Amino acid sequence: MTSASGPTSASGPTSLSDAALVRSARLGDREAFGAIVERHGPALYRFVRRMVRDHGEAQDVVQEAFVAAWRSIDRFDGRSTLSTWLFGIASHKARDTLRRRRPEPMDPDLMTRPGHDTIDRSARSNPEEAVFFTELAQALAALPDRQRAAWLLTQVEGLTTVEAAEALRMTPDAVRGQLARARVSLTQRLEAWR
Repeated sequence: MTSASGPTSASGPTSLSDAALVRSARLGDREAFGAIVERHGPALYRFVRRMVRDHGEAQDVVQEAFVAAWRSIDRFDGRSTLSTWLFGIASHKARDTLRRRRPEPMDPDLMTRPGHDTIDRSARSNPEEAVFFTELAQALAALPDRQRAAWLLTQVEGLTTVEAAEALRMTPDAVRGQLARARVSLTQRLEAWR
């Protein structure tokens, strides 16, 4: 099967690997890039939403990130995974957005992970857990942007320290340092829950 701008597989571009989608997108295949957006968009949105703490701004940031990715797809060199590269673009765009406005509290509902809604359900059925997750969200919101980004990428999105370092344009040691400082801050803020 062939799209107007490039080859796709018989079952469509969504069944192709990231590398194949990137190759097709470099040739101008918008359908292949759409498959990249569909595949990686939800994770980018979760990350950005937790960073900027506003649904509308998160949507705008993710859209800006994908526009930037489309424009620079030729510069993706494959040294990192596609998702790490996209997280890097989204992280940069989210930090730009945060620099332009004042901080505000994080919505505690953002702490649920996709496929891990048992935590969310138990928090709703257990008021004490609901209070804990609210305090955790507030403690995360109080972290400096780089600490929060490092913590969210590694602890929530599951990136390795090396992948988070690539996404945040830091060294792995710098990410480990940000994580250590985030853990100290979170431990102090949540001391009552120990």
